[in-house]
Amino acid sequence: MDGHDTWFITWTTYGTWLPGDARGWRKRARWSQPPQPVLEQWCREQMKGETVLLSSRDRRTVERACEEHCSVRHWELLAVTARSNHVHVVVAVDEQPQKARDQLKANATRCLRNQEVPLVVDRTWTRGGDCEKLNTGEEIETVLQYVNEAQDRKGVVDQSN
Repeated sequence: MDGHDTWFITWTTYGTWLPGDARGWRKRARWSQPPQPVLEQWCREQMKGETVLLSSRDRRTVERACEEHCSVRHWELLAVTARSNHVHVVVAVDEQPQKARDQLKANATRCLRNQEVPLVVDRTWTRGGDCEKLNTGEEIETVLQYVNEAQDRKGVVDQSN
């Protein structure tokens, strides 16, 4: 879309990917950091609520919330996948990506709290999230394939409802 940049936006549910995590983690203004089990344990002890995992119903709600928000804002949503512990969105927006991410998170939270069986927790999401600009058609296609297909090929069975 004219005037719109395409972004790969990812955020995690609260308590599922802490600083120090063995899967890797990011420190503000720095790229990937090595595992730090002591830091991860300290962060876990500082948590102000329970770890949040999204059920299949919750995931559908988050995906619909993202679709609806993008439609209202006239953003081009290329893909959205909500998993039990994170959300991926590929979207072309005319906003700063962090602002778009925060709006998507807020709208998803509102929808989760208003669904038939509400998800009401103190904190639904971790603070922030990743926003990666996709500069070429090839980058967009690679990320779309990852979001739409590769998530189910990681060998992890999603056990939540």
